Amino acid sequence: MGGRHGGAPSALGRLYAEIAKFGVVGLLGIVVNLAAFNLLRWATDLQTVRASVAATAIAIVGNYIGFRYFTYRGQESGRSMRREAALFAFFSAVGLLIENGVLFGATYGLGLHDALWSNFFKFGGIGVATLFRFWSYRTWVFKSVPQVSVVVRHGFDTAGLVESVEETLTLRAVSLPSPPRRPGPGHVGRSAGR
Repeated sequence: MGGRHGGAPSALGRLYAEIAKFGVVGLLGIVVNLAAFNLLRWATDLQTVRASVAATAIAIVGNYIGFRYFTYRGQESGRSMRREAALFAFFSAVGLLIENGVLFGATYGLGLHDALWSNFFKFGGIGVATLFRFWSYRTWVFKSVPQVSVVVRHGFDTAGLVESVEETLTLRAVSLPSPPRRPGPGHVGRSAGR
């Protein structure tokens, strides 16, 4: 409700914003990837798949910078930068295998070696790998710490929460009517003796 009327954005709104930012970085990465791929094929004697792997590695470096400082800027993952970079490298390597596996299949399995087919299957491999990367980066690499940081950010602490609960319980106990007192059995005997 708050997301529609200017309050905190809804979960769906945050997802759309994340997809849009991921897409901006991803598109720049695709441009770098394809440009490097074609430059390496034209300027060197690297085989098609080797040129593609090198181009993907170049794009991965640029993508990390874009994702860390643009798409997921301000998200606290609770991990050290070294651990985050290691996770990013691992999932990027899996994406690299997916992307270049498609190209490898087309080049050596189907025998499609010319530049047009190589670019077509390179682009197709990027598309499949991008779906995997989006899922893995948001799930494992840049996943923000759950609500502990939100509680601390808003100034709540457990001591204050416990104190508030105790105060509420005390107020409820005070406001309950007291039951009528009945004299105990020893009380009757003593008053009769006097």
